[in-house]
Amino acid sequence: MKIGPYQLNNNLILAPMAGITDQPFRNLCKQFGAGLAVSEMVASNPALRKHRRTLLKAQHSGEIGLRAVQILGTNPQQMAEAAQFNAQKGAQIIDINMGCPAKKVCSVAAGSALLRDEKLVKNILDQVVNAVDIPVTLKIRTGWDKNNRNAVSIAKIAEQAGIAALTIHGRTRACAFKGAAEYDTIQAVKQAVTIPVIANGDIHSVEKAQYVLEYTGADAIMIGRAAQGRPWFFQEIQHFLQTGEHLIQADLQKVKTTLQQHLQALYLFYGELNGVRIARKHIGWYFGHLGSLPATIKAQIYQTNIAKTQLALVNAAFELFDHTTSQHYANNAFRY
Repeated sequence: MKIGPYQLNNNLILAPMAGITDQPFRNLCKQFGAGLAVSEMVASNPALRKHRRTLLKAQHSGEIGLRAVQILGTNPQQMAEAAQFNAQKGAQIIDINMGCPAKKVCSVAAGSALLRDEKLVKNILDQVVNAVDIPVTLKIRTGWDKNNRNAVSIAKIAEQAGIAALTIHGRTRACAFKGAAEYDTIQAVKQAVTIPVIANGDIHSVEKAQYVLEYTGADAIMIGRAAQGRPWFFQEIQHFLQTGEHLIQADLQKVKTTLQQHLQALYLFYGELNGVRIARKHIGWYFGHLGSLPATIKAQIYQTNIAKTQLALVNAAFELFDHTTSQHYANNAFRY
């Protein structure tokens, strides 16, 4: 799998997810085998460009592997300037968001709402590609709604504009994250263009990963929600694709060690207070794969604002899960 001049280690990519794919999580997923990890979306609005939160989203200091930044907006000139700004800050790949279904994004005609205006799509893509000398990729959905699936048309526009790779989430904007993703549209896009196509949506097991690659003919797959609390999923997929066998190694100790590493990285990256707060959702995802935490312990973990206390509570929580629970998780991890 190549994106422009860059050869990826494999064809497994971490999806950009708002509030989730920060540098600590990107690095962790890359350590566990993700060939590429894309930043959470960064607004192209120049008024927000130098805001601390915006800068943190595209923070590259200490980044492992390729640096890919996703930008969001509707103004072609602002999008081009945002691409230039992030390239100057160290981005090696610029990804354009035309796939986010969130109401607050679509209400300003950004994200997947752009799919309704193919002329504007072309204008944005042309200006961004011409603004930078690094690869530009695009992420879309299959269309606006089930009666307006125009991914093939958008894909052809993208190819003509010089987009280096195209990711397609197998749902429309109207579907949001409900229902099942469909892959026929992704297959049709792959057959219609020559640029690399990346399939995304509902890839939650190693078997599903193999199925989607084979059914769509896609060059790569993108993993989103299935990696939450489970960054080693990329390692499991790669092993299964190469050997046809399941990689059984996500025992309780591995989960504990990985979560500890993740928490320490969050504290260091954001500072203690913000790191502790951001860590809460990740802790919930990790333990969600193990089973339910008692409400009292969960409340203590979520209420503390002290890193040392949070880490101690998390370590103590692992003592609640015996060897049987650990082995059950290890044997069934690929089914989640």
